[in-house]
Amino acid sequence: MTDKATTDYSALPIFKQAANNAGRCAVIDGSGEHSYSDVLVAARRVAAALLAGEDDLREARVTFMVPPGFDYVTVQWGIWLAGGVAVPHCVSHPEPELEYTLSDTRAAATVAAPEFSAKLESLAARHQIRLLTTDEALNGSSETRLPTIGTDRRAMILYTSGTTSKPKGVVMTHRNNASQIVTLLEAWGWTADDHILNVLPLHHTHGIINVLSCALWAGATCELLPRFEAEQVWQSFVERPFTLFMAVPTIYNRLVAAWEDAPRARQKELSAACNKFRLMVSGSAALPVSTHQKWREISGHTLLERYGMTEIGMALSNPLEDERRPGCVGQPLPGVTARIMDENGAEVTEDGPQGELQIKGGNVFLEYWQRPQATQEAFVDGWFKTGDVVVREDDYFRILGRSSIDIIKTGGYKVSALEIEEVLRTHAEILECAVVGVEDSEWGEVVCAAVTVAGSKGMSIESFRAWAKEQLAPYKVPSRVQILEALPRNVMGKVTKPAIKKLFEREKSDKT
Repeated sequence: MTDKATTDYSALPIFKQAANNAGRCAVIDGSGEHSYSDVLVAARRVAAALLAGEDDLREARVTFMVPPGFDYVTVQWGIWLAGGVAVPHCVSHPEPELEYTLSDTRAAATVAAPEFSAKLESLAARHQIRLLTTDEALNGSSETRLPTIGTDRRAMILYTSGTTSKPKGVVMTHRNNASQIVTLLEAWGWTADDHILNVLPLHHTHGIINVLSCALWAGATCELLPRFEAEQVWQSFVERPFTLFMAVPTIYNRLVAAWEDAPRARQKELSAACNKFRLMVSGSAALPVSTHQKWREISGHTLLERYGMTEIGMALSNPLEDERRPGCVGQPLPGVTARIMDENGAEVTEDGPQGELQIKGGNVFLEYWQRPQATQEAFVDGWFKTGDVVVREDDYFRILGRSSIDIIKTGGYKVSALEIEEVLRTHAEILECAVVGVEDSEWGEVVCAAVTVAGSKGMSIESFRAWAKEQLAPYKVPSRVQILEALPRNVMGKVTKPAIKKLFEREKSDKT
């Protein structure tokens, strides 16, 4: 691209940072390397196409369905430069979920990569929404006058996965995003010399903020793959000069499995490739201690575990330099305040007692889109109620589970599903497991476990329960077990426990 980005980008800090790094490599994808100047120029073109002669989108919602890469960044940034609110679609979502997002946000426009335009065309027509392909958006002029965008404006809507109801749109302002990025740059030591590989979906805060936005704010390089494939990632580790990697536990488990399947000489090559990294991070789900230990053996890295959610971005993290404790998510990040509240609404001020984690800070979202009641219920005295039950141990936080999903009340005991899962994963024949509580007239809830096992014959449930009784207190031993070929998961690779609960509820119904 030969035309110049002439706008003063100082209104939004991320653009000012990009302009300061104009000549550096920003993005690498299947089409090659792209500088920060390339990104800014292309983003201006997208903004001009979206504005179509208007002076400001004034927080109009613009959805987009673009695979990871240069075009994704330019569309997202173009929406922001035009004054719009960016709403990324998951590229694997079926039509009903796409339609829900378009309808719920009352989108004014949608941008699609050519391979997705047919998927969105009928939906856009049905809802009378303007549809632009990335080719159309990128072929305009970059000389359009752009609006001045303040940091208090809405920037992005990300949808929570939803359990008992439709997903809610989580609204983040530019200030929220900036606060989160600056916090993570400080906590994890980002510099312009960093080079990170992204294999995470870009409709979720983990991929958008922790990886892509942090890299581009720091003046670093973000290399993007269209999807995760274990062998391809390992080969990238060997060939590319990466310094950072961030992923979910499922990805680390698959990388471990691929390493274990490789010949000994290849294993040595893959392990040696990890030496160039300065940091590897795990999040979005609980990291099994066994995976933590195995990855350290393979790579030499102690994974940095952190805690976050869509509404708050990242809130807690193990330290970059000091002790990283397996099974713990660390301490509050810079600029974040955390507290634990017990069932009676009193703050827990000492180590030991468990309670709900509540968060304050510039990272906390603005609102649930068009849901004022839900927004009000999510806060108490300005603190966001995470719904996660935690305990503090020597100033480190440990997540016991979701108050609604992972905390099981059985026979008067309060039991952590995550704690039981950690024990079950040590069984020689269990590959994966998920523990849920299912309503029971006698016990309140009974502990149920869904597992996948190694080998064609599999284990017997009787022998498994006998083993479990030797590992767990009686009230923690699963009273019902199902052996599955695979655990149900969502697009982020997280196990969907509501679906597992339904399996056990259906089993009980069939027996009665």
